[in-house]
Amino acid sequence: MTPSIPFIDLKAQSNQIRDKINSRITQVIDHGGFILGPEVQELEDRLAAYSGAKHAISCANGTDALQLILMAEGIGPGDVVFVPAMTFVATVEVVPLLGATPFFVDVLPDTFNIDPKSLEQAIVDAKAQGLKPRAVIAVDLFGQPADYVAVNQLAQENGLVVIADAAQSFGGSSNGEKTGRLAQWTSTSFFPAKPLGCYGDGGAIFTDDAAQAELIKSLRVHGKGSHKYENVRIGINSRLDTLQAAILIEKLAIFESELQARQEIAGYYSERLQEYVDVPFVKENNMSAWAQYTLLCREREQLQERLKEKGIPTVCYYPIALHEQKGYLSYPCVSSGLKVSQMLAKQVISLPMHPYLDRKVQDYIIDTVIDSL
Repeated sequence: MTPSIPFIDLKAQSNQIRDKINSRITQVIDHGGFILGPEVQELEDRLAAYSGAKHAISCANGTDALQLILMAEGIGPGDVVFVPAMTFVATVEVVPLLGATPFFVDVLPDTFNIDPKSLEQAIVDAKAQGLKPRAVIAVDLFGQPADYVAVNQLAQENGLVVIADAAQSFGGSSNGEKTGRLAQWTSTSFFPAKPLGCYGDGGAIFTDDAAQAELIKSLRVHGKGSHKYENVRIGINSRLDTLQAAILIEKLAIFESELQARQEIAGYYSERLQEYVDVPFVKENNMSAWAQYTLLCREREQLQERLKEKGIPTVCYYPIALHEQKGYLSYPCVSSGLKVSQMLAKQVISLPMHPYLDRKVQDYIIDTVIDSL
């Protein structure tokens, strides 16, 4: 009989902390503060302490987190925001929503994160086209932080705002600094499938700037001033509801142990698969949060079909590079090309990854991959 293997096993996690989550939910129902209740502030304090950032501000989802940051920086018509072509569409869609221009940059063939040399060329290209570079959104794809040393240096030289899109990397680190402190701004997502996920939608923003943190708090509540019915700026409605905050508090309490489990599972995958296929590369002094465990395979469709026959789910993130998406064909691309992004879109394939993937099931997945190859 073919086994049923979940790609991400949220039930196994909830079974570990079900009583604590139920207790937290009951507390919220009892006090009735369903919007920006006390658990929201508690979660924000805990997120800031965990990340090392001075301020963590929650919001409705990871996409809003990116938009709120751009709004706080006053980015709009006439401005260029550099984005990698290999990522989820949320990274780029917030840019034209504010009237700004996304400019596509290529990624590295080993980490899959933004290529600093491609970014450097894109900055030159944008200026030559009479455009105004304002910001770069560096995505930590699949859980590994981007090269923020290089990106921050380029940004400083060219007057750019750096935004770390850490939707997949919260819990990861680089050179001893955790996600949340690697760039001027950091956004993350608490979508259920993320390493730290809630039971709905949610997101957060990290910054060390107290004034900017207060600005974000205003923007997320309709541009609120000193009270609910004073609106001092144009804002949006992007509040994390209290029930999700309560759930995340309990999930954050076990997060570190789950990250350790992810490290061990990823290490075992790589140990056994490295002779047969291109396994993920993690830079020295980097720690991935392992949101996904992603291989490179030229015969991806055949491998995916064979694994499906054996009851093993896989996901291809992301099969169409952003600059080739119909809604984004009109936006500029770096002159040196986006060959790596196009290659990855055709070859990446992710295997089941979550902290509760036991060794017996993992061996079955690995053996099936090897047999299929």
